[in-house]
Amino acid sequence: MAYQALYRKWRPQTFEQVLGQTATVKTLRRQIQAGRVAHAYLFCGCRGTGKTTMAKLMSRAINCLNPHDGDPCGQCEACRAIMTESTMDVLELDAASNNSVDNIRELLEQVRYPAQIGKYKVYIIDEVHMLSTAAFNALLKTLEEPPGHVVFILATTEPQKLPATILSRVQRYDFGRIPSSLMVSRMREALADMGMEAEDEALQLVARSAEGAMRDAFSILDMCVAGAEDGKITAAQTREMLGASDKEFLFDFFTMLANRDECGVMSKIDDLMRSGREPQVFLKELSAHARALLTVKAV
Repeated sequence: MAYQALYRKWRPQTFEQVLGQTATVKTLRRQIQAGRVAHAYLFCGCRGTGKTTMAKLMSRAINCLNPHDGDPCGQCEACRAIMTESTMDVLELDAASNNSVDNIRELLEQVRYPAQIGKYKVYIIDEVHMLSTAAFNALLKTLEEPPGHVVFILATTEPQKLPATILSRVQRYDFGRIPSSLMVSRMREALADMGMEAEDEALQLVARSAEGAMRDAFSILDMCVAGAEDGKITAAQTREMLGASDKEFLFDFFTMLANRDECGVMSKIDDLMRSGREPQVFLKELSAHARALLTVKAV
């Protein structure tokens, strides 16, 4: 069996497994339990925070034949068909590569047909801000008054680019960055499942580098797992892979800055570049280190 990337293997299958979006999960779950599903939703936020995952989870939850507290059972005919993508009840469109008015018209032609298995036909449009003006206009009327069996779920990283006419017709939910503590906890769970261990500092480095995106964290962790020795991921290995600087280097660099040691600073930068470190990563580490120092000085 082919290897499955961690972010795919650990994609949430229930609302309980969704990280860091408590308010959104609670609201959507209550809507599903009460049978008050809206006709159009907008999920917005930075990459890797669970927008598309939530859209797919919702598509199963509202079509599940045996739901439990708003969660899809994962075993019924509807759930299995949606998970294996063997039904036309859930259609996903990537607006980044299908942004013309013809693409939207082709999608809308299928709206009048009822769902095959479940109660709703769900249309997930990812990166919806990439649609052309003509495509938005074609979508507008159907989005305002779709048939009762249709639910639109729009996802975007740039909601400010959507026309006001679209925004006024959807329920908007903003997805925040996932806290590092939750990301570290989920990564430990994944590593335990593989029978591996990791140093605390290593996982903190991965979480910080991911900048609140769980998908990015799992992608980085995948590389760390591949390079791990004796089933353990070390901070040194992670730092080497990320091109990040260790604490001793950062403290030395700041000491030289404080002492106005121009020669020493340039020498450190030379060492950084010769060792193949990534300048952008170093700048992020430097700003985080400066913030930590200022926090310590202030409190």
